[in-house]
Amino acid sequence: MFIQTESTPNPATLKFLPGQSVLETGTADFPSAEAAGASPLAQRIFAVSGVTGVFFGTDFVTVTKGDAVEWDHIKPALLGAIMEHYQSGDPVMAGEAQAASGHADHDGPDSEVVGQIKELLDTRVRPAVAQDGGDITFHGFDRGVVYLHMQGACAGCPSSTLTLKMGIENLLRHYIPEVTEVRPVAV
Repeated sequence: MFIQTESTPNPATLKFLPGQSVLETGTADFPSAEAAGASPLAQRIFAVSGVTGVFFGTDFVTVTKGDAVEWDHIKPALLGAIMEHYQSGDPVMAGEAQAASGHADHDGPDSEVVGQIKELLDTRVRPAVAQDGGDITFHGFDRGVVYLHMQGACAGCPSSTLTLKMGIENLLRHYIPEVTEVRPVAV
């Protein structure tokens, strides 16, 4: 098994490509070791000292490290943990645990606008941020303001505010006149 790694715009996050499926659909975000109970793979990765976050996409794993840790020191252990997991035959997600589809539900008078927002996110934004090892999902819409949740490499990325304001906000405002602003949310 050969696992490729790619840097991301977030210097604290590295993208690992195991060369096989990680999740069939959706994503899974583990912002802490305590949240990793539903995933044997995430538990193995968190066992490496210095790991502060794990995120799964369909074909990648992104790992976020603490500030005091250097990639050169933990990358070999992370590669070993990922390889060991795939060789073990254990599932990525345990039992009934499922990957998330991403977007929050939204009912009400703005449901048509929200449908357009989700469509643009799914077709134009999410594929681009997945390339960088992250995900951005719809969290809410209220009086012209779109609330988005940033995960994986996008969470805590120094350039995420610029991406959100200059990229996503401009895109949504261009296609959907009801959108006036985009703001991040922490879940």
